[in-house]
Amino acid sequence: MAKKQKTTLNILTESVGLYFSNFDKFFKYMTFPVLGQIAGLVIVFFTTYLYTINMPKLIDKYPDLNSLSTLIIISVIISLPGLAIFCKAFWEYLVAYGAVNSMLDNLLRSGRVYDFEAHTELIKRRALPFIGLWLLFSIFSLIAICPLMWIICAIFAVYFVLTFQVFTFEPELSPIGCVKKSLILIKGKFAPTLMLFALIGTLTYILIPQIITSGLDAIGVSTALANSIMPLVKLCPEIDLSKYGISPITHLQIAVFTIEVTITQILIQYTLPLRSILWSMWYKELNNGIPSQDLPKTKKKKSSKRPSEKLMEASHKKFSSKKQKLDDNILKRAMEKDDEE
Repeated sequence: MAKKQKTTLNILTESVGLYFSNFDKFFKYMTFPVLGQIAGLVIVFFTTYLYTINMPKLIDKYPDLNSLSTLIIISVIISLPGLAIFCKAFWEYLVAYGAVNSMLDNLLRSGRVYDFEAHTELIKRRALPFIGLWLLFSIFSLIAICPLMWIICAIFAVYFVLTFQVFTFEPELSPIGCVKKSLILIKGKFAPTLMLFALIGTLTYILIPQIITSGLDAIGVSTALANSIMPLVKLCPEIDLSKYGISPITHLQIAVFTIEVTITQILIQYTLPLRSILWSMWYKELNNGIPSQDLPKTKKKKSSKRPSEKLMEASHKKFSSKKQKLDDNILKRAMEKDDEE
């Protein structure tokens, strides 16, 4: 009996259920990648602020500092700690985009999430092609900035939405191969994929952030946080739009807007696992029904040990010092596709 195909609504509701039933684990896993970026930026702005307000005193005490090149060099140096934290957190966030895909198999099988370090290691050990995939994504994003390309890029964005899922589950494919495979999977399923795109985008980019930010506004949290950053905001001039018949934008409005945008961005990043789960489930749904003749051909390498076996050995060695028992099936499913006869 043929397996009944899931609808887009089934995929969405199941993904939401899996995410929120393991919310505490995903929240903990995403805390440094998300808040680390915020902390790094806060450190950069705070140190820069302290340097700016104390600059006249420092120049009076040390006249040699009164040169543009010296001021720039010092500004860069004092920004380095915050930038280092930001870059580390941002990298972990990018890795999480692939690692959560790997977690889905365990989640579907056991109903729980575990071995976070093992799943993360799967992506980090393929850092070079992973970076290459993000470079392709960056090039695509730059092209999409052009207004003339918005419609075309929006269409291609739907076709390429499963690229990172392909990367995780089919490690034998190159970055270009991952893009091609995503296009093959979406071919003939554009409408339901677009529907999922709209549903998950509305939920995680608009609905959840709007509900929470509105709640924070109602209890005065946004205003309190805005007041805490007023010293920094006041360094910027107020925007006078009176000549256009618009009331001037005050420092408080700028501060509140900054806080709301920051909170929204945090919430969007914290819901990354939900998006990854949904697209991984959609990948599995489409990949199970794709004819084998439509799959991209891959070269088979003659070797005593397959790359996935070497990866398992290295991962076991790395984590054995921490006395963690890795589930071999995690690595096999995430890094190894069964040989086709």
